[in-house]
Amino acid sequence: MKTTPLESDSSTPAERSSADLAAVAWASCLGAGYFPVASGTFGTLVALPFAFLLSLLPSKVLWALVVALYTAVTVWAAHRAGKRFGVADARQIVADEWAGFFVAMLFVPWTWKTAAAGFFLFRLFDVLKPWPANYFDRRLRNGFGVTFDDVAAGVWTRLALEVLLRTGLLGT
Repeated sequence: MKTTPLESDSSTPAERSSADLAAVAWASCLGAGYFPVASGTFGTLVALPFAFLLSLLPSKVLWALVVALYTAVTVWAAHRAGKRFGVADARQIVADEWAGFFVAMLFVPWTWKTAAAGFFLFRLFDVLKPWPANYFDRRLRNGFGVTFDDVAAGVWTRLALEVLLRTGLLGT
């Protein structure tokens, strides 16, 4: 995503300090986004064990609700952190990769093959940005656009995983 300066924040310094701290902590996934190279790839790698834990939830409905809630909070955090960093899609923001990867792995039976395929396919679709990911990436320079280009990549990944699962190419 092209980075552009965001509008100035009209909140008070006290509001900025606590909300910004929370937003930056969430958006950077507690610092994973500060990895010096390929922060999106590193952030997705760090998301792997959390995606596994989500797969252990007792119901698919709960799993989907947790992913939806995580994504909603990420929209807020990415927007707020983008303001703090001065660019909409700062490299430190990797919670959007987590949201997209969580969507990619939603209801996928967890094996090392599905996890690896999901990781590599997600990174591929995140880089290629097929429609509508490219729309969100280029047109919506806010928390929604930052998050939903990755969610769209996650949907494409999930569709590709479904094809691989149904054809038996992942052996599950």
